[in-house]
Amino acid sequence: MKARMARNLGFLALFLIASICEAAIFRPISHSHRSAALEIFKPIDGSFKSLEDAYEALRTFEILGIGKDLDTSTSTCALITETLKSSSASLKDLSVALKSNRVLKCKIDGENFKAVNSKLQAAITKANSLLDFYYSVGSLVLLKDQAADLEIQLENADQIFRSVKALGQSDGRWRYSSNKPESSTRAAGIALETLAGVVSLASADIDQSLIGTLKNDIVKLFDSVEKYDDGAMFFDEKVVDALEYQGPLSTTSSVVRGLVAFADVTSGKITVSGDKILGLAKYFLGIGVPGNSHDFFEQIDALALLENNRVSIPLILSLPSTVLSYSRNDQLKVKVNTVLGSEAPALTVKIVQAASVNSKSAPVIENQDLKYAADGGFHVLDSLPKDIDVGKYEFVFKIALNDPSQSDIYATGGRTWVKIYFTGEIKVENAEISVLDNDLGNVESQKKLDLSTDSAISLSANHLQKLRLSFQLSSPLGNTFKPHQALLKLRHETNVEHVFVVGSSGKTFEFTLDFLGLVDKLYYLSGKYDLQLTVGDAVMENSFFRYLGHIDLDLPEAPEKATRPPLQPIDPLSRFGPKEEIAHIFRAPETRPPKELSLVFLGLTLVPLVGFFIGLLRLGVNFKKFPTATVSAAFAALFHVGIAAVLCLYVLFWLKLNLFTTLKYLSFLGVFLLFVGHRTLSNLAKVKAD
Repeated sequence: MKARMARNLGFLALFLIASICEAAIFRPISHSHRSAALEIFKPIDGSFKSLEDAYEALRTFEILGIGKDLDTSTSTCALITETLKSSSASLKDLSVALKSNRVLKCKIDGENFKAVNSKLQAAITKANSLLDFYYSVGSLVLLKDQAADLEIQLENADQIFRSVKALGQSDGRWRYSSNKPESSTRAAGIALETLAGVVSLASADIDQSLIGTLKNDIVKLFDSVEKYDDGAMFFDEKVVDALEYQGPLSTTSSVVRGLVAFADVTSGKITVSGDKILGLAKYFLGIGVPGNSHDFFEQIDALALLENNRVSIPLILSLPSTVLSYSRNDQLKVKVNTVLGSEAPALTVKIVQAASVNSKSAPVIENQDLKYAADGGFHVLDSLPKDIDVGKYEFVFKIALNDPSQSDIYATGGRTWVKIYFTGEIKVENAEISVLDNDLGNVESQKKLDLSTDSAISLSANHLQKLRLSFQLSSPLGNTFKPHQALLKLRHETNVEHVFVVGSSGKTFEFTLDFLGLVDKLYYLSGKYDLQLTVGDAVMENSFFRYLGHIDLDLPEAPEKATRPPLQPIDPLSRFGPKEEIAHIFRAPETRPPKELSLVFLGLTLVPLVGFFIGLLRLGVNFKKFPTATVSAAFAALFHVGIAAVLCLYVLFWLKLNLFTTLKYLSFLGVFLLFVGHRTLSNLAKVKAD
């Protein structure tokens, strides 16, 4: 019984959790990300698998402010130095090495930087694809920051800008090369980052008309952004080679890197709305904690760029909890941070409206500012209105910056809709169960129920009677409460179960079972039926599953064509669980002879062996005819050794070996004896003939 109750309560708990977690809440990067990063980017023996893995880990640690106690600089700096010295290193390898060195700041010889500069400058002149330009220009930008004594510029920056721009499309996307007609959104982000590098390395100003055209392309690119119902926005590829497809996370991250990089090196404003920037931030935060290191890096790196950019810095409104309890007197708290959890500028959070989801009544809150608590950084609703009862409410929040001039810097996103659950103890009263006469409706037997604990009532009825169950539920404010689940279960002693929904009529939940109309559904099974009541709701803190007792039903015999009860599933434990212990009594050992008699018998078994040796002496056995030639003597010796081995094998068989093992060894010795014995006899015959 307890096991079944635990199982049903488990299902009820899962249902309640699923109901409460239906609303999407976006929260800034927190401790969970930092803990996950230390596990996902865990080095092996002080080093990472590759330099690219090392860079992604180091960059992630740098953004999150963790991993300072991990000593990976020695091994990583050795890889960086080796890559920069290598004449066969690819452009991508050089780019990764310089990115890693930007974080670690390893001691690199100036001659190595000079050689890398020459290689990159030559690569730009030969570049014929977007990725060639991307790695070459991007590496030069990194090299310029790390090698202060080198003067790194692009003399033909305008021409390079036009070459990259020529790969762009009218919809804001880019091609990877002129040989590939398919355009890519991810390539657009790569192109923007490349062109930002060209602008920063240009020895002279780039034609402003090209800059203006590129800004328009960015606006067109953002027109293709996709949106979820919760406000999250992302970019994905439409038609691209399967080998180049990276998924929406990598694509969106690429666009963010390109947008932020280009905005940093150009003057003026890029007309991308703050709502779209906020939508991108919500997309990255909505992912949670990615399962692999590359996705984790893409998420954190993009959020770090959104944390501080010249387009628009998104502000995230979050709630520490969307479930507030009347029993604990919980307060409604709201917090506003940047995507990485930094403090937001001075602002005001307003509840525009709050209304019950399941009711068409007037809003319970309208245009109310939350009070800012400086100690915890929360915006708090001091007290709830008196007409807010348990249930699900939809709150509409709005963020207003105290300094209106900062609206060009921060993206607040307008209104934010959040579903909040108010939970509490539901009062259960006037519970009773009765057996009624079917014809007149008179109460034959009636018993009160205490639904705060299990009961053990005992009822009896026949097919001409009815069973009635009734109870009342009221909220903390005394209002009628209608739970999501109210079920009555009848379980026969053969484990056949029947579940009925308990409906409500006004303030009372009442359910009547007419056994005359249910005999077929009950399969005409007379006997004992257990009664169980389940009442539960997402906002009902005292949801319960109660055993009420049992009722003995006397039903008529089943007709010949009546429906048979379903076969019950076999309990796996009865088939695969532990079996009963078998208590085996061994037969008592037989009586053995005395020890002295056994020793006498052993002596008698050794008599033939003694007789054998005496016979050899009487016959005058000697070694006069033992071969003297080296080869013949060797075979004769091996033959006698083989005979001795067979005798030893017999002894071992007597002491410890079984028959099959003995025969296996004897088969090898037999072949050996056959060979050496034949050679020995041949040598003896040859000597005799001579």
